[in-house]
This record gives sequence, structure tokens and C-alpha cells, in this order.
Amino acid sequence: MKTPLDGFVLWFTWLACSGKSTTADLVYQLLHERGYKHIQRLDGDDVRQHLCKDLWFSQEDRVKNLERVSFVAELLSKNGAWVIATFISPFEKERKNIRNKVKNYIEVFVDTPLEICEKRDVKGMYGKARSGIIQEFTGVSSPYEIPLNPDIIITTDSPLEENCEKILAYLVAKKYIV
Repeated sequence: MKTPLDGFVLWFTWLACSGKSTTADLVYQLLHERGYKHIQRLDGDDVRQHLCKDLWFSQEDRVKNLERVSFVAELLSKNGAWVIATFISPFEKERKNIRNKVKNYIEVFVDTPLEICEKRDVKGMYGKARSGIIQEFTGVSSPYEIPLNPDIIITTDSPLEENCEKILAYLVAKKYIV
């Protein structure tokens, strides 16, 4: 097993309402139940309320948001924390920059069809984006670049628990956990 000072960043990416946070929250819970306590959770909605509340959703602001978040994730992981991050992260270039900067970066692509994301949307964001009320909404009026080489791919075809076990199995295989 890697030493306790080997942090990692488990980075969940895809569209709003794809299941990133739900999956990440259960992975966090399962790791805690196994006795691992040095885990930090970074979520897009929470970060936007505090660290990035001055940013909107333009491409420039999305890049700035990811720069800030990846800096925090890198800092935490350098100091042995396990970071579970959930961010849409729509641009391959930015995800590649994070991978190059953050040691032990693990990209999790939450491959959920757009139609399912829209059905899960209790806030009505997709409807507002389709009607033009929300501009530059990823998956509708702003692009998302599918990851070229994610470390893990999970799908809605598999149950939540199975997806989480797949992630934990990856962490075991890479010797982050036993």
C-alpha cells in the first residue's frame, strides 16, 4: 500500500445531474466506513458558493474555477489528503492540465445520457437552458468534451453500489487502499 502521505484526487466529471455527487458521496461514505478518515470532499455547487462565488459560467470563468479548485485539490493531496472532487470540467485541455499538475489524479467519467440528466434535474436548469434563460449551459448551449483517457468509466447501466465498488477496486489495484 502507498504511504499515508500519498494523497490522491478522485475527479468525477460529466454533466449536471449525471450522478457525480451521488456516486462521490457514497464512495466517501464507504471509505469512511472502512476506517479511512483523511478524505476531503470538493463539490462544484459548494465551491461556487465560497471559493468561486465571483465567477459565472463563461468559458473563461469555468477555466478560472477549475484552476482554483485544482490548486486546492493539489495542495490537499500533497499533504496526504484523499480528495473526492465533483466538477463538470467540460474541457479536455483543463482536465489534462489538472492531471499534469496533480500527483495521483484519477479521472472518473460518469457516462450518463443527456436525457437521463435532464430527467433528474429538479432545479429545472436544463429547461431554462433550452429556453435561453440560462446561457452557456454545458450539454445544451456550451460543449462538453468527452474524456479521451479517463481512468475509470461508470455508467447508469450499473447500480450505484456497483459503480462505487468499481471505484474502490481501482483504488485497491493501484494500492491506495487495502
